[in-house]
Amino acid sequence: MTTPSAAANANSRTRPMSRAEKKVIFASSLGTVFEWYDFYLYGALASIIGAQFFSQFPKQTADIFALLAFAAGFLVRPFGALVFGRLGDLVGRKYTFLVTILIMGLSTFIVGLLPNYESIGLAAPIILIAARLLQGLALGGEYGGAATYVAEHAPQGRRGFYTSWIQTTATLGLFLSLLIILATRTYYGEADFAKFGWRIPFLVSVALLAISLWIRLQLNESPAFLKMKEDGTGSKAPLSEAFGNWTNAKIVLLALLGLTMGQGVVWYTGQFYALFFMQSILKVDGYTANLLIAWALLLGTGFFIFFGWLSDKVGRKPIIMLGCLLAALTYFPIFQMITANANPALQAALQNVEATVIADPTNCGNLFNPVGTRVFTSSCDIARDFLARNSVKYSRVAGPADALAKIKVGSSEVTAYDAAKVPDAKAAAAAFAKTMLAALQSAGYPKADDPGIVKMRNPIDVLQPQAAKIVGLLFVLVLYVTMVYGPIAAALVELFPTRIRYTSMSLPYHIGNGWFGGLLPATAFAMVAQTGNIYFGLWYPIAFAFATFVIGVLFVPETKNRDIYADD
Repeated sequence: MTTPSAAANANSRTRPMSRAEKKVIFASSLGTVFEWYDFYLYGALASIIGAQFFSQFPKQTADIFALLAFAAGFLVRPFGALVFGRLGDLVGRKYTFLVTILIMGLSTFIVGLLPNYESIGLAAPIILIAARLLQGLALGGEYGGAATYVAEHAPQGRRGFYTSWIQTTATLGLFLSLLIILATRTYYGEADFAKFGWRIPFLVSVALLAISLWIRLQLNESPAFLKMKEDGTGSKAPLSEAFGNWTNAKIVLLALLGLTMGQGVVWYTGQFYALFFMQSILKVDGYTANLLIAWALLLGTGFFIFFGWLSDKVGRKPIIMLGCLLAALTYFPIFQMITANANPALQAALQNVEATVIADPTNCGNLFNPVGTRVFTSSCDIARDFLARNSVKYSRVAGPADALAKIKVGSSEVTAYDAAKVPDAKAAAAAFAKTMLAALQSAGYPKADDPGIVKMRNPIDVLQPQAAKIVGLLFVLVLYVTMVYGPIAAALVELFPTRIRYTSMSLPYHIGNGWFGGLLPATAFAMVAQTGNIYFGLWYPIAFAFATFVIGVLFVPETKNRDIYADD
């Protein structure tokens, strides 16, 4: 295809969006919203699903299986990118993302209908995990298809703006899933929701699926793909050409390390780890924490569009790199300010109260506990795990060999226990917790229901100064998300030639987001528990965001002026 003239390019930048282009963006974005809705439902309802489908196991083990099944959806996303990316480059963008949304919608609907373990036994968790894996595979193919399809319909000079609508879909899908869960929970009440009402959000997905399929069936194949087919320049082996050829494989690697790795951790920090941090570390109740995040998302979502539009003017690379750099430089003060406003008493205790674990170093193991259900037995591990779960900042010093660990906090000293050597570990744990909590509160640490902890009873409570300040800080985190995420689809599409574009862009995106981003919350909290510093987990996103900034600035090319029809 002949490269458009300068006059045509200028006209495409200024003319209004056509009706056909609006339809392409709406159909692609709406379908992707529904796919993210389906994907997030499982995460939001993981504990209930664990009780329904893994009831043959003790509760702690059931929670492990439920959350591991959730993680599996993230881990298989890159494989979905390979499977559906190849299909998209061989048979077309439109038909491939019709297949992905069909798989996603049906898998979700099946979960809503699936009998629990008590009804059909072992078949229930097996079918559930299979459905979850299919969801992850389908999502791995959906994003690349939607982004490629929209970009290949966009006029030269407006790809950032057009594809930025796709970037709002993950946030909107999360928002929609939380909204429907909240409405269903309110209607049925907690008891009936846990018994059967949890199925309603999954069953609703079949209506969303029907709408998405109907809209997408009316779309035409992308002009870039059709032109490639007419010219006979398509790839017969997209996988080997994309990853077996070092010229293109090098660009895939740069796309991962210099773009999506940092983008993924910034995204998950701003939307997921911030929520986890408030609930699990700052002890903010779930309703309040979700409302605070919801307000920040509501205020920030429009900036996905803004930064996509801006990237058409100044470039993709400067905005993404600036977002990674600002995140790396400011995460520590922002999260410290969130603590100061959400739980002032905890902030004061962290600054003024010293806690020390005195233990035999050989008695202290690692505290990696990604799903919060690991049982520790040594006195050192029990002591440190207790302090971490109660958000206590502590240091560690070596104690006598073979002696039980002791915790010194303020003027108190409490001896831990060895769960393997006491006659009743449950009673020992209860006694230790009671004594330890009393010592912590006497030294200045707040109770879990401290009146100073931020609390919202309805959405309008955001006008209260304490809540408003936190929303402002969360908004800054979301703003970083929009900076790195708004232009990313256009940047990835423009890096690769049409014949292997779907395959090449999907893999780095889903490794960056599914692996580096998806595993962030569990890994970050493990780092907190291991060190006794509630902010130490932030080094995870900071390190990867800064690494992406350095690699991106040095090696990733600017792509906004590339002609994506030129298959070079």
